[in-house]
Amino acid sequence: MAYMESLRLFCRVVELGSITSGGRDVRLTPAVASKRIKELEEHLGVRLFNRTTRSLTPTEAGKRFYQEALRILEVVEEAESVVAQFSGRPRGTLKITAPLAAGRLIIAPLVPDFVELHPEIDVQMRMSDRRVDILADGLDLAFFVGTPSDSSLKMRKIAGVERVLCASPSYLERYGTPRVPQDLMGKHNCLLLRYPRSPEYFWTLNTESGFRKFEVSGKYDADDSEVLLNWALDHRGIVNKPRFEVAEHLRTGALVEILPEARPMAAIFGCLYPHKKLQDPKVRLLVDFITERGQAYLDAHV
Repeated sequence: MAYMESLRLFCRVVELGSITSGGRDVRLTPAVASKRIKELEEHLGVRLFNRTTRSLTPTEAGKRFYQEALRILEVVEEAESVVAQFSGRPRGTLKITAPLAAGRLIIAPLVPDFVELHPEIDVQMRMSDRRVDILADGLDLAFFVGTPSDSSLKMRKIAGVERVLCASPSYLERYGTPRVPQDLMGKHNCLLLRYPRSPEYFWTLNTESGFRKFEVSGKYDADDSEVLLNWALDHRGIVNKPRFEVAEHLRTGALVEILPEARPMAAIFGCLYPHKKLQDPKVRLLVDFITERGQAYLDAHV
């Protein structure tokens, strides 16, 4: 299986543009990854990469080999999935990603239990509030809280998620409590989750005429949802959050809900995966496991 591991490494190096990054992705040190690539080039008798001090790009031979290597890996993966259905013991590695808060509160605590039930499955988990490219990043599953837009992927809805606007009592005492959504416009520091191509430059709130977009703004934003929450707790502004993320703070009074009659549009907690992954028993097992346990967590934090 060493040759297959080298193929996986080679493909990730091409996709990430770095031997160090590609090696890290398949859990190899830079030295071992570099040695594997060199051995692969010696085995094939061709140079697969053009190397400079600043970049690593595939040669023409490397580009052709990359396409064929992807096809081989896909065929082997599908064959292993078929056999796993007969053995009843799925094995292999699952690469998943999740937003920071949902990952920390819901997904991560469940991963050890899942692996304990299925000891021949490894789980590699990454967390980020930024949008990910499932195919380019070589992921099996991407959990999300929001509204997915990529129709080329299969979606599994786990639960509907209520969103709330909230702020600390000290902030509201100092700046006033908004009475209508229009009060948010220019009068309050709205804490936004922002990064390149981020969709959050407005909040969709309920009004008498239905849901409407409000282009709110603030003096600072971040690409980390937990930073926004900490700012809100530190009396710095108003935050738009899934209720499960702030349920405890609402219970203790550290935060209070505002504009409950204009509550933001609800989100979906779910996961995305490539269509072919539906055939993989270990993907299906994890999705079913998180769906059952994740729903229980959400039911307890409303």
